[in-house]
Amino acid sequence: MSSIILSALWGVVMMFSGIFLKKKSLAKYIALLGMVALLTVNFLEYYNIWYIYADIGQMLKFTPFGQIFNATAFACTLLFFILNAREFEAIGPDVYEYYALIFFVLCGVGIAVSFNTLLMLFLGIEIITIPLYILAGSDKRNLKSNEASLKYFLMGVFSTGIMLMGIAFLYGATGTFYIESMNIGIAALQPMMVIGIVLLMVAMSFKVSAAPFHFWVPDVYDGAPTAVTSFMATIVKVASFMAFLHLFDNAFGKMHSQWQLLIALLTAATLFIGNITAVFQQSVKRMLAYSSVAHAGFMMFALFGLNTFAREGLILYAAAYSLATIGSFAVLAKMKDFSLEGFNGLGKTQPLLALTNTVFLLSLTGIPLTAGFFAKYYMLMGAVKNGNHLWLVIFAVLMAAVSAYYYFRVIQSMYFKDGNAQVTAVSPVFRITLCITAALIILLGVFPNLLLKGLYY
Repeated sequence: MSSIILSALWGVVMMFSGIFLKKKSLAKYIALLGMVALLTVNFLEYYNIWYIYADIGQMLKFTPFGQIFNATAFACTLLFFILNAREFEAIGPDVYEYYALIFFVLCGVGIAVSFNTLLMLFLGIEIITIPLYILAGSDKRNLKSNEASLKYFLMGVFSTGIMLMGIAFLYGATGTFYIESMNIGIAALQPMMVIGIVLLMVAMSFKVSAAPFHFWVPDVYDGAPTAVTSFMATIVKVASFMAFLHLFDNAFGKMHSQWQLLIALLTAATLFIGNITAVFQQSVKRMLAYSSVAHAGFMMFALFGLNTFAREGLILYAAAYSLATIGSFAVLAKMKDFSLEGFNGLGKTQPLLALTNTVFLLSLTGIPLTAGFFAKYYMLMGAVKNGNHLWLVIFAVLMAAVSAYYYFRVIQSMYFKDGNAQVTAVSPVFRITLCITAALIILLGVFPNLLLKGLYY
């Protein structure tokens, strides 16, 4: 509860700071201070040292699972702020407001992973997405950014309508908004409840960009400012997956066998469309957009397995995927040319950027000794332990092999093609933070239990 309240308050602080402080460069320091404060209060609440008590009528339920995810999301956002401070300043004059919107998104993240009623799920998801409609179009001078904002808004509103319709059907079938009261088993499954479950599955698939509800992703991710795309593709996506898992595990877990095949088909479609389409992209930014769809397919295994391996895997995947994608987008933001040819010779002109970017891409591929390897391993093991539809596991491994092709194309361009890759100014702080991000990926790749053991405190 403390992090939810503080993130909302710090968003207000950022807004008022923009009124009284005219120097844009100060915004990042206030934002970094806020992130450190969020990590601190989350740590104190996790260990029951200090927390804010509020009588919320059991509408929110705080667990180690949610608090560990919050810590992961806040730590990744802290790195994101450091790596993208200059990019935020370059977007436009309203830097303080950009940071404020991100803090409001983090407030929604806290709600989305802790909700205990369908109404709080709706509030959490909307608090996450509404600020992003603005951030996607924050580069007002760029028509692609304006287009991205409009497309995201239209698709977001459409999926919100589907979600509300699903909630209405479920309330009509069960007479309650509390998700644990809905987990009453197959005996109570009735047509109205089936419609509600399917509508919620469709709405959440829109939010996490699972195929075939992913069609807004390429244009929105490509048109939004690169720093905003990085945040949308990582913290926002994994938080939406946490909400997706929390909802279907706690509300419909006893009916798992009834909707598992539908999740399997969504997973297979997402893996296939995301990976195959990414192969044909010549823009690295657009390739990363399609690859984020492919990673959504792997994260769908958490819902498919719905067991301990799957839940642990989603936490590890959230950390591994967020760190690697934030790092990769940070390098991309420094490039003057986002095409594959723009990376030619980066290993010679900027060896540190090329080396860290290689670590990020290897992790996204799932190569051993990176966090991405164990993340994929846990997700696949969750599916194997479930014992159903093993064809899906084989298909996922094949699609992971396909992903190696388009990730290794970037590595090939950096090291094995002649060129003179052009980058903008790179500060020492940026280089150090990039190295820390790469080191965290390797650390989690060797010792994944450093993160997972916190789930059982």
